[in-house]
Amino acid sequence: MNLAKRVIAQEIVLFEQYFKEAVKSRASLLDRIMQYIVKRKGKQLRPMFVLLSAKLGGQINEKTYRAASLVELLHTATLVHDDVVDDSLERRGFFSINALWKNKIAVLVGDYLLSKGLLLSLDNGDFRVLQIMSEAVRLMSEGELLQMEKARNLNLREDIYYEIIRGKTASLLASACSAGAFTTFTDEVSVGKMKLFGEKVGMAFQLKDDLFDYGSAAIGKPTGNDIKEKKLTLPLIYTLNNCDASLRKKIIYIVKNENTQKDKVKFVIDAVTDFGGIAYAEKKMFAFRDEALSILHEFPQSEVREALEELVRYTTDRKY
Repeated sequence: MNLAKRVIAQEIVLFEQYFKEAVKSRASLLDRIMQYIVKRKGKQLRPMFVLLSAKLGGQINEKTYRAASLVELLHTATLVHDDVVDDSLERRGFFSINALWKNKIAVLVGDYLLSKGLLLSLDNGDFRVLQIMSEAVRLMSEGELLQMEKARNLNLREDIYYEIIRGKTASLLASACSAGAFTTFTDEVSVGKMKLFGEKVGMAFQLKDDLFDYGSAAIGKPTGNDIKEKKLTLPLIYTLNNCDASLRKKIIYIVKNENTQKDKVKFVIDAVTDFGGIAYAEKKMFAFRDEALSILHEFPQSEVREALEELVRYTTDRKY
């Protein structure tokens, strides 16, 4: 991500100042938790997509920084709530908020972040950006709930899987790109293109995350974790739809009843590998990536476009 970081180096510094200011609280406990969140920030991919999408259309402005801050506030809120829902004690190698301050406080922290994002937009009249991001939150919630609903019977079609990840992951990146573009582009067509671009990147991003579950690298979450949580991802869906009936029955039994046993989880991972589930998911991931790049290449060549292309390729080439 060297080019991307260089192209928006000054803007990232300013964004971080905006974000720190946006999460401040007069309540000492909340302020302490907010400082913890700021210190353990991740790769900041979503704010980078906001800033670069804006810069593709023109000069980054105050509205752009607020859009990037809103995206990060909403994203952080969903992560805090996700850790409560998943009973996860770690996030990016650090203790999660619920691990340190328990679930009740973590839920309220997530609510606080959501409210700060809403007020940041409302107080500055950024109604269109708020509309774009509110739609993303709705889709993310629907995607998560659809996944929970379908996980019960372990009979998931590929098209339903895409519907799930389009909501729970791709919608936020799509909104990040369209919100950023809205702050500089003067035509809705370009904003729409950037939204679709972000959605395609988000689909590839989630597929990469799903593939990590079948690897052995240290990525901040244990491999086989999706199997333990009975989540049907594309490698497993493909395998279940293409293996013989006896193996399908055995895999389903393990995922439903023996998903905490390491040797059983390994059996499923090996079966998915042997039946081409990983290769198939990789092929689909690269297809989504190439669709995103095709949309991006409709814009004139520039250093900003090259930086966005680098970010897209990073989503599928990253090691964690």
